[in-house]
Amino acid sequence: MTSHRTTLPSNPRPESAPAPGPPPFHHRPVLAVAAALVLLLLSTADRYGYHSDELYFRAAGQQLDWGYVDQPPLVPLLARTQTELLGDSPTAIRAAAALLAGACVLLAGLIAREAGGRGPAQLLAALATGVSASTLAYGHMLTPGSVDTVVWMAAVLLLLRMLNTGERRLWLPIGAVLGIGMLAKSLVPLLALGLLIGLLRYGPRSLLRTGWLLGGAAAGLLITLPNLVWQAVNGWPQITMARALSESGGMPGRVELIPAQLLLLGPFLAPLWVAGLVALLRHPGWRTYRVVAGAYLAVLLILILLAGQPRYLTGLLQVLLVFGCVAAVRWAGSHPRRAALGSLLVANALVAAVIALPLAPAAWHRDEALEGLSDVQTQQMGWPEYARQVARVHASLPAAERRDAVIVAGNYAEAGALDRYGPELGLPPVYSGHNSYHALGRPPEGTGVVLLAGLSGIPADQRPDPRPYFRRCEPAGPLTLRARNPWQHEDVLVCEGPRTTWAELWPKLRWLGIP
Repeated sequence: MTSHRTTLPSNPRPESAPAPGPPPFHHRPVLAVAAALVLLLLSTADRYGYHSDELYFRAAGQQLDWGYVDQPPLVPLLARTQTELLGDSPTAIRAAAALLAGACVLLAGLIAREAGGRGPAQLLAALATGVSASTLAYGHMLTPGSVDTVVWMAAVLLLLRMLNTGERRLWLPIGAVLGIGMLAKSLVPLLALGLLIGLLRYGPRSLLRTGWLLGGAAAGLLITLPNLVWQAVNGWPQITMARALSESGGMPGRVELIPAQLLLLGPFLAPLWVAGLVALLRHPGWRTYRVVAGAYLAVLLILILLAGQPRYLTGLLQVLLVFGCVAAVRWAGSHPRRAALGSLLVANALVAAVIALPLAPAAWHRDEALEGLSDVQTQQMGWPEYARQVARVHASLPAAERRDAVIVAGNYAEAGALDRYGPELGLPPVYSGHNSYHALGRPPEGTGVVLLAGLSGIPADQRPDPRPYFRRCEPAGPLTLRARNPWQHEDVLVCEGPRTTWAELWPKLRWLGIP
């Protein structure tokens, strides 16, 4: 790293003066890191099984719409596309997530370049992003965060390019990128607001005095307009959902938000992104880029006020990590310092891989001592066995009842698992009142027998009591579940003879939130 030391310019340039051209992009090592990461993610994708959320996206993708109660349409569309083209398996549904993680690595190298980083800084940024816990987690599973992180990094990259060149037409692709992001996760306005506040606070404000900004806003609005229309027609359900999640966070969420950031990318990368934040705020050569620090601080304050989730900061933390890598290459001028820097990457890679990837034996995640720490992993376990045990309960019913039975699952993951594995086990149609699963359909009128699976997992203040609505409800089970999957529940009720129509009963089984 000594032959191409990264330097930070000592004198800020005037607002109107474009910067000299950025250093060459060392694409080969950066692309090599991205390719290695994608191969790692694909090779481990099928080891445990579907994650709880992926089962939900898969089911939602079977009934595509312009929006859902708890999410925009892009991720269910990706789930549907991948299962149609690649097959119905965890590896297939996760292919896009792996590619998006590789894109994060590529974007990190490009952001380092725009920040003045040469080859070593670009490579370090790519490596640090590749071993980030969030990159590995979002690359291993298909989630809205898989898309969201790429969107935030791409938008910041384009803004940095605008800062370096003065090319205001870049507001158009920035708006388009943010519009696509809105189709995956409705947090994109946070980034837009943060960048606006950062530009107002640190400048250059001249970038805001252009019609291209309005053009970019129009482009983003046009892309996301179908989802906005769907939300308006359906009473803005995502606002209701966000309010419910915020209320469940409350003051503990606000208190935990700041220290939780230190773990999002991995504890050993925290010194790097903190160094990036400090360098942006203090180094005169990066005064032009302080909008990024301003955006981070603004979004952090908004999340504290709204009791938001720490993970909503992931995209900006990844950008700060890149700036920290550029500064770290300049700092690492001696062998001991370079060794310390390498040790941080190796340590973070080991910790993040164990937490985010299915590398450990499944039995490790049944240990009570790992409960919570391994929650991402345990939610991928035991779904085929869960479906088999529900199938045994169904098979134990008299033949006449089996022919007339349906299943109503307590949460969308249980419903999604029964939808995925149930047909090969002879299970009847599956429904659920949880979030958008409630809108995917209800039992047909005339259905006389219902297996209610997993009602105990519904929060007590929303948990329905089915007994007033059926002539008879009796427990069947409990199921014997070996996996410590927090989304699987052992209770099953067999209810017969609904006392009212399903049109009246179905709204009473609806609930919002997470178990």
